Amino acid sequence: MRQDRERLLDIHDAITGIEKYAQRGRQEFEKEELIQTWIIHHLLILGEAASALSDTFKEQHAAIPWSKIVGMRNILVHDYFEIDVDIVWSVVESDLPQLKRFIEEVLRQ
Repeated sequence: MRQDRERLLDIHDAITGIEKYAQRGRQEFEKEELIQTWIIHHLLILGEAASALSDTFKEQHAAIPWSKIVGMRNILVHDYFEIDVDIVWSVVESDLPQLKRFIEEVLRQ
């Protein structure tokens, strides 16, 4: 079983992948289906990695909304044709930078 550190690296890599295209801005995100697909795919990876973190790790870092992160992944997988791009963009713009800072801080320890 992969350890929490490896899962955190997976999350960090997914966020970096999202940033690669999110930096083009919301207009490009809304206009370009490939960018939407890329970002959603990396959110799925992020959610999958978060779901695989140990319960102990999640409890030690309860300030991070792990259940919401995993819940977003489940929505993206099961309601793919009903995805709200406004919500996706809000997560990318508002939540991911904070999560990335947290991941980087933990990885430095």
